[in-house]
Amino acid sequence: MDNAPHPGRFLADLSARFSGISVQQMDAEIERALEQLVGFLQTDRSSLIEPLPDGAIAITHSWARPGIAPSAPGTQVATAFPWYHERLTRGESLRFERLPDELPFEAAYEREYVVRVPLLSHIGIPLRVQGTFVCALVTGTTRSYRSWTDADVEHVEIVGHILANAIHRRKLEGELQESLREVRRLQRRLEDENTYLREAIGTKVGFGAIAGRSRVLREVLEQAAQVAPTSATVLLLGETGTGKELLARAIHASSRRADRPLIKVNCAAFPPSLVESELFGHEKGAFTGAASTKPGRFELADGGTLFLDEVGELLPEIQAKLLRVVQDGEFERLGGTRTHKVDVRLVAATNRDLEREIAEGRFREDLYYRLAAFPIRLPPLRDRREDIPLLVWELIQQRQDEVGRRIERVPDTTMEALARYAWPGNVRELGNVIERALILSQGPVLRIDGAFAAPAGRAPPSDRFDEVERAHFLRVLERCHWRISGAGNAADVLGLRPSTLRSRLKKLGVTRPGATFVGGSLLAK
Repeated sequence: MDNAPHPGRFLADLSARFSGISVQQMDAEIERALEQLVGFLQTDRSSLIEPLPDGAIAITHSWARPGIAPSAPGTQVATAFPWYHERLTRGESLRFERLPDELPFEAAYEREYVVRVPLLSHIGIPLRVQGTFVCALVTGTTRSYRSWTDADVEHVEIVGHILANAIHRRKLEGELQESLREVRRLQRRLEDENTYLREAIGTKVGFGAIAGRSRVLREVLEQAAQVAPTSATVLLLGETGTGKELLARAIHASSRRADRPLIKVNCAAFPPSLVESELFGHEKGAFTGAASTKPGRFELADGGTLFLDEVGELLPEIQAKLLRVVQDGEFERLGGTRTHKVDVRLVAATNRDLEREIAEGRFREDLYYRLAAFPIRLPPLRDRREDIPLLVWELIQQRQDEVGRRIERVPDTTMEALARYAWPGNVRELGNVIERALILSQGPVLRIDGAFAAPAGRAPPSDRFDEVERAHFLRVLERCHWRISGAGNAADVLGLRPSTLRSRLKKLGVTRPGATFVGGSLLAK
């Protein structure tokens, strides 16, 4: 027997491999995936069926154990297996445990084939992306009969959707190449600009505060440009304040849906009792206070893009309803029975480690693989320090008119201090620091609050991220009189949510003199 991998690890590794492979690598990776699927399910052979340019569907890839012939690539399914073809193309999954006994009388070609091979047990799953048939994944046994569990079928479906999304991306290669050429043109233009690109910063292309020239950011922008013209679901990963919403807006603005709405839902902003209503809407009388019918965000985004921020905060029961919309574009309003169908492109974002959430039972594995069709990880600001001068001038030009200032110079010592700091709140925190500096600066030179900036020309006492973060938190807390919540207080200054700040303070062991942590909150004794 094969030493089969753990399902979560097998599927996670497969998803990771296919999320970034090139067109040149794809055929080899598909063959490898078919081989791994055979080992994982303990079957004997696995094949992939795809549409051809002339409208037929045929076997394109196949792998079998030694001593067993793989299915012949190029075999047209409609000609060789007409009964089987009809069911696949109409979206029907096929599951046989004892062949040929379970085949109907009219499946004559199929019966002759399974007897000749022989083929004893079989699963066939048709896969669609955005309502279009992309491929079918099939696997089966030739040496012994096999009983299929629901988990077996689900695993084939998940593997199939990973392959289907990869194949779908391959078919859009021509359109993506044009986007890549445009990205490279913009990159060359940025590299020719002066140190701070002050004159060019005013040109808004949707990336806003995450603009920059660092290698890690250029990779992110290239990935975003690749996926933007498609309908693929995008999952944005990264710490709070890294610009996930700005990138989501840029992806929408560069898509074919740019003339349709971009609707945002912060999944953490609503209590659990209201999230379902916000997403899917409700009928009149669905709950106390529902005085009229209200469409949800999915309906409002029909034809456009829905940005699900903080998607990792959704409860499992809402995740199950979201999975159905992601798969089929269908849902019912809360309190209703009529099925609504929408055409929505999803961009989701989270600062959580979703694979850990899956392992700990807080996030559905099947939903994760649907959302992560095209994952993009945004780097924290500390990993792209060379972008900080550019961002500083971007933020100055964005906000100086609002506070009635005209900044002409940022001292080198100030810029060095800003570039040296670890920025736990990322670009959001940098924006708050610059806004405060604009308010405090009376002339044309930007002055940073002395409580933030390290002394000029001197390195901070420690380069350890946790120590620098702790020291800065203490300075901000003291300046805000240890008030965490509310406008102008510590969480607001740092660009963090109060709950996030409390969690970090607890992890760092930061307490107010004469205070203690109770249930995650900072309380006076």
